[in-house]
Amino acid sequence: MTTIRITTPDLSEERLLCTEGHGWVAGLDEVGRGAWAGPVSVGAAVMAPGVSEDSMPPWLRDSKQLSEARRESIFGAVGKWCADWSIGHASPQECDRWGMRIALRLAAERALAGLRRVPDAILMDGPLDLLGGADVEGRSYRGVVRPITGGDARCASVAAASVLAKVVRDRLMRADAVHFPAYAFEQNKGYPSPAHQMALRGYGLSSIHRRSWSYVAGLPWRDGVEIRL
Repeated sequence: MTTIRITTPDLSEERLLCTEGHGWVAGLDEVGRGAWAGPVSVGAAVMAPGVSEDSMPPWLRDSKQLSEARRESIFGAVGKWCADWSIGHASPQECDRWGMRIALRLAAERALAGLRRVPDAILMDGPLDLLGGADVEGRSYRGVVRPITGGDARCASVAAASVLAKVVRDRLMRADAVHFPAYAFEQNKGYPSPAHQMALRGYGLSSIHRRSWSYVAGLPWRDGVEIRL
């Protein structure tokens, strides 16, 4: 049995950036990277200078540590706690065309473009800078980007971005489930559950599946699909 260690994020990394002269700090996190259908999404959550942990919403955690019901219940409070927030998406077709690294950059750039206030610095979950690499849409963030491994569990701004992005993407997948009932997207959100995999074997790919991923090998009605291994 796998035990999930529940951790409470704090604002230590955000405060460190503030002491370095960066007033407005945003956390970025992605959701949907491992899904077979639907967009890959990136959340951006901006913290105001001087924000305190005392004001942090109860139950704010890495979204993976929370149930779907809990994420929905705190969504409003998390959004109000942020000085600003936005979610950017890259479509399944863009994931196929560009590959995941560039699709993640597109989603991150779109999240930043949706903010009213451009942050002075960014904390990003993971070891890599999602804003580095090919600049597909001509946007380029000029501030400081600091990747933090395990940032969604450690940094309050990244945890907020994680919750907001997860809830928004889940809602999109539940809305799409109405149009593609065989795949049970309302339950699996495009991830490879047993019901999803069985539907793929019976029905093949829908219009919101990522058609170049290796899982399509052996599926019906996949002629002309270039497979990424």
